[in-house]
Amino acid sequence: MDTLTPLARRSARVRRRPTCRHATIHVTTRHPTEFVDLTDRLERLVADAGVRVGILNVQTLHTTTAVVVNEHEPLLLTDFQALLEAAAPGDGRYRHDDTTARTVNVTDAERPNGHAHCRALLLPSSACLNVTRGRLLLGQWQRVFFVELDGPRERDLSVLIVGEGGQ
Repeated sequence: MDTLTPLARRSARVRRRPTCRHATIHVTTRHPTEFVDLTDRLERLVADAGVRVGILNVQTLHTTTAVVVNEHEPLLLTDFQALLEAAAPGDGRYRHDDTTARTVNVTDAERPNGHAHCRALLLPSSACLNVTRGRLLLGQWQRVFFVELDGPRERDLSVLIVGEGGQ
């Protein structure tokens, strides 16, 4: 059986203040499929918020993007891209791309991106990460990535940090 242990014993004199911060991260992508490492930006947001212990949630605001936690190793990122291509080929046939038949959510600047929507369905749109001792709690090789599936584009992510800071 697992037991929970406190991160640190609190002195009766130490007061903690609750903190809730929101930020938006803007990303400009340059490739149809791209992995953008957000880890350092997220760490700066945690530091700026002054949160010592809490939770950071980062979510994409787009239906053809994702947020994942994995290793930042170039060959592995190439493997991820190949896996996504195999799962939903860019040159495949998608009913979403038939703007003569589609009647919902069609814009003048519509681009054929059924493959990107299908790829996004396989990946999470957000990541919820623990904050301890004022830093993101990540494993040795873990990094947080924004995944572009329909680029190049201008994209935004919403970040919410909730927790306690020192006084």
